[in-house]
Amino acid sequence: MKMKKTRFAAVTALSLSLALAGCSSNQSSGDTDSKEKEGSKGEKVTLTYARGKDVTKGTSEMVKAFEEKYPNIDVEFREMPADTGAQHDAYVTAFNANSTEIDVFDMDVVWPAEFAQADYVLPLDRYIQQDKVDLSEYNEGALAASQFNGKQWALPKFVDAGLLFYRTDLVKEDEVPKTWDDLIKQANAKKGQGGTKFGYVMQAKQYEGLVCNAIEFVAAYGGKFINEKNEVVVNSPETIKGLKKMVEVAKSGFVPENVTTFTEIESDQAFIEGQTAFLRNWPYEFASANDKEKSKVAGKVAIAPLPAGDKGSAATLGGWQAGINKNTEHPKEAWEFLKFMAGEEGQKIDAIHGGHAPTINKLFEDKEVLEANPTFADKNFQEGLMAAVPRPVAANYQEISEIIQINVSKAIAGSMTVEEAVQEMEKEMKAQIK
Repeated sequence: MKMKKTRFAAVTALSLSLALAGCSSNQSSGDTDSKEKEGSKGEKVTLTYARGKDVTKGTSEMVKAFEEKYPNIDVEFREMPADTGAQHDAYVTAFNANSTEIDVFDMDVVWPAEFAQADYVLPLDRYIQQDKVDLSEYNEGALAASQFNGKQWALPKFVDAGLLFYRTDLVKEDEVPKTWDDLIKQANAKKGQGGTKFGYVMQAKQYEGLVCNAIEFVAAYGGKFINEKNEVVVNSPETIKGLKKMVEVAKSGFVPENVTTFTEIESDQAFIEGQTAFLRNWPYEFASANDKEKSKVAGKVAIAPLPAGDKGSAATLGGWQAGINKNTEHPKEAWEFLKFMAGEEGQKIDAIHGGHAPTINKLFEDKEVLEANPTFADKNFQEGLMAAVPRPVAANYQEISEIIQINVSKAIAGSMTVEEAVQEMEKEMKAQIK
C-alpha cells in the first residue's frame, strides 16, 4: 500500500470522480486478454484497492507484504464509506458508468450474486484453473456466497458472526449475560463503573448493520423475515417478540442517546475508549480492542456468544469477499493481488494483524494465528460462530434490507409500534418477492 500514498476520498467526491472516470466503454473478454499481455511486460503498475475503513493494521500489513513480493505492483488504498449501504451504492454508481478507477474491491457477503448478474465483476474461473487454486481449502459457506450461475465471481476474505465483547475488569465471569434479560440487568448495573458512560453499545443506525442486529434478536426468539422457501414469514409472534426486545434495548438508558447514529466504527471507538462495559460487534473487535497503541482497554477484553432469547443465541452470519472490476485496465495484476490477499499468506497476515477469522480452514490451526487470536480456539468464539444464521436469501436482497432498515428504525424511534412495523414489512416484502 505504501501507506504514505494512501488516498482517502469523501463519498461525494468519490462518486463524482468515479462517474466521470466511467466514460470508457465496457470491456470485452478479448480486451481483457490484450490487457493481460500488455501488463506482463514488467512495467510498474498501480492498482486501486477499495474497501471500507479498516480500524486494524490488517490491510496495511497485508498490502505491504504484497508489494514486497511483487515490486512491480503498487497498491493504493481507496477508503469507502463505513456504511455498507452507502458503500454498495458508490460501487453501483461507478460500475454502471463503466469506471476503470477501481481495480479490486471488497464485497459484503450478500453482494456477489447481484454484482455478477449486473456484469460488474470479472469471472475468476479461468485464473483459478490456471494457477491451480484449491477452493476446497475454503470455508464451504463463505465460498458458496461468492458463486453464482455456476461461476466464481469473488474469493472469500474472512468470515464474521456477531459476538458479545465485555470488559473483564468490570464484568466477572459469572456475570457474563446468558440471555437478553441478563444483559439488560448487567448493562444497567455496569453503566458508570470504571469511568464508563454506557452499559451496552450496538449498531442501530439505519444501514445494513441494523439489519444484522435485528436478525440476531429475531432469530434468538425463533422468528425469521423470509424462510428457506422464499416465503415472507415476518409477521409472527416470535419475530414480534424479538423486535420488541431489540427496541427495549435500543431505547434504554444504558445505550448512547444517539445510538441510532452508531455503525461499527462508532461502536469500536466507544469500546476502545473505555466508554462501555458491553459491546456487540464482529470478531475483528478483539484485535482492535487489544491494540495497546490506541485502546484504553487492551488486555481487559473477553468475548461470549450473544445473549439468548427463547430459542437460544443467534448471530448474523457475515463476512467479506473480494472481486475484480470487470473494466480494470490491469486484470493480470489485479488477479495477482486478489489471489494473494484472499490466499493463505494474505489471510494469515490479516488474521494476525486484523483479527479477522479466516476462510481458509487450516489457518485456524496455525500457531502464529492462534497466538495473535487466542479467541479462535476459545469455545465461546466457536459457539458464537456456530450460532450464526444467514441474512434473508433473496435475489433482490438490497430492497429487502431497505424494508427492514426503514421499519425497524421507525419502531426504535417510536413512530410506529413493533406490530405495525411487522405488518408493513410483510406487505412491502410480499410486493418485492413475487
